[in-house]
Amino acid sequence: MDIRNHTISILVNNRPDVLARIAGIFSGRGYNIENISANVTMDPRITKITIVTMGNTATVTQIQKQLKKLVDVIKVSRPRESRYAQREMALVRMKLREGAMAEIAKIIEELKCRVVVKKSDYCVVEITGDREEIDLALTRLDAIGIDDVSRSGIVTL
Repeated sequence: MDIRNHTISILVNNRPDVLARIAGIFSGRGYNIENISANVTMDPRITKITIVTMGNTATVTQIQKQLKKLVDVIKVSRPRESRYAQREMALVRMKLREGAMAEIAKIIEELKCRVVVKKSDYCVVEITGDREEIDLALTRLDAIGIDDVSRSGIVTL
């Protein structure tokens, strides 16, 4: 069985408790949510939730069927990477020790990142890309010394 990450996109009515019921589908069956993002669409009555979970195709198909049974779920789909754009963002805080800014500048130029905050003792770097690009940037920046990281989770369109 091919166990890998699967992205599930869910359109739901923008109502309280919908996300909790969706999470319950996963936890009730012992499946983990690797990452999740949710936001209101152009229509404020509808929220788009993107979830990445680990499993085989049969497992993810079963999760989709269970999600479709929820009252406030409008649509469930699995975006294919080849047809849809998938991006993630990470904010990385780094302490600025002697000479670190030159190293950071070199890495962010190579990886097309950007500094969004720069203070005398730290900076915050924004990384946007697919999971592999962000993982690579984090590995490179970790060699200099990461203080903290926050990742957005995958969004897809």
